Amino acid sequence: METVKYLLSEDRLPESWYNIAADLPSLPPPPLHPATGQPIGPADLAPLFPMELIKQEVSTERTIPIPEEVRAIYRQWRPTPLFRARRLERALDTPARIYYKYEGVSPAGSHKPNTAVAQAYYNKIEGVRRLVTETGAGQWGSSLAFAGALFGLEVEVFMVKVSYNQKPYRRALMETYGARVIASPSTETAAGRAILAEHPDSTGSLGIAISEAVEVAAQRDDTRYALGSVLNHVLLHQTVIGQEAMIQMEMAGDYPDVVVGCTGGGSNFAGIAFPFIGAKLRGERPLRVVAVEPAACPSLTKGKYAYDFGDTAHLTPLMKMHTLGSTFVPPGIHAGGLRYHGMAPLVSHLLELGVIEAIAIQQLETFAAGVQFARTEGILPAPEANHAIAGVIREALRCKEEGKSEVILFNLCGHGHFDLQAYMDYQAGKLRDYEYSDAEVAMALAGLPSVGA
Repeated sequence: METVKYLLSEDRLPESWYNIAADLPSLPPPPLHPATGQPIGPADLAPLFPMELIKQEVSTERTIPIPEEVRAIYRQWRPTPLFRARRLERALDTPARIYYKYEGVSPAGSHKPNTAVAQAYYNKIEGVRRLVTETGAGQWGSSLAFAGALFGLEVEVFMVKVSYNQKPYRRALMETYGARVIASPSTETAAGRAILAEHPDSTGSLGIAISEAVEVAAQRDDTRYALGSVLNHVLLHQTVIGQEAMIQMEMAGDYPDVVVGCTGGGSNFAGIAFPFIGAKLRGERPLRVVAVEPAACPSLTKGKYAYDFGDTAHLTPLMKMHTLGSTFVPPGIHAGGLRYHGMAPLVSHLLELGVIEAIAIQQLETFAAGVQFARTEGILPAPEANHAIAGVIREALRCKEEGKSEVILFNLCGHGHFDLQAYMDYQAGKLRDYEYSDAEVAMALAGLPSVGA
């Protein structure tokens, strides 16, 4: 009998998050205060985040216990299944063995609740009443709305305008969970009004939406900001994915030669890859790790490793990361969750150390990969996840050419049930590729702040 899925019982749910900072040969450069250029301290972050999350942000402990209240909610969908993509393997005629961890089984349909539930919990116990955030494709906004409903928190979401219009059903899900959703840029904040005054037809960006959310969060004592990717504590919470996958790969009698993940801000990539990278850094098992990003928003492959703001209005601390510039407004590709101008400092640092690789793939190739995956494996992937699948197909075909039976693992970070318009547009030939030219890169990077090394 050919085993297709590997399941863990609820008692195998990880008890701790894994912190890759403990195994790094060197730590990433610290975030800097935008006014002083000096490393920020806990007091600088306190207006935005609860203290427990701030502690996690700077921790170098290898494991951080998951509160039982969070694990109790995780058990609704975790541990998630690991699948062997046998039908895709046969369709590709590859000797490679392909596995995928499927995070689309969560209530919100993606990996994002892994951190949304944790963030809502820590805010709730600190007495916060309202959370405000941004979202691109809506997976993060949906997840925070879900978590807010569980903990009785008000949730306000600034949704990038192009996605607000492209994905009305994702917006409807957030509103069903009780969140208020605003198209960004909006007239509700000074940051939004400034953008609209200069660009009335702005389609928005995650950088702009972050500016609006941070501005609102700073105005009320009972309100905090929640971020769905990029920051260390967010990546930390996602490592339940890779920890489960390690056990499941052992059940399958395999270990990955290659781990592939799509990258926008870095959260789902870190979730699947960091536990395996940690084992590699500790000298336990070698492997390659490939980050796949859109050619239309290529922060890792064309961006500069430099200190930059996390938002367009320059309200956030400066982070050392691969960036396209905080004023970058990406084309309106359907992979809205991968359209952030910067990459997580930890992921950026790993690329600088040569621990991971990065490639950029065009939109049409990713949708072709998603359609092939749907027709073989039966799951319709989110456009973001299609980037990982396209990267996996490239690796599988390389194995075919080289006659190598390598093991490939990737994170299928979410389903595409709210992205059907994107698939309809692809089938109708309406989608096109966007090449981000070197000249555009140079223009976007021209305004990088002149602080930090």
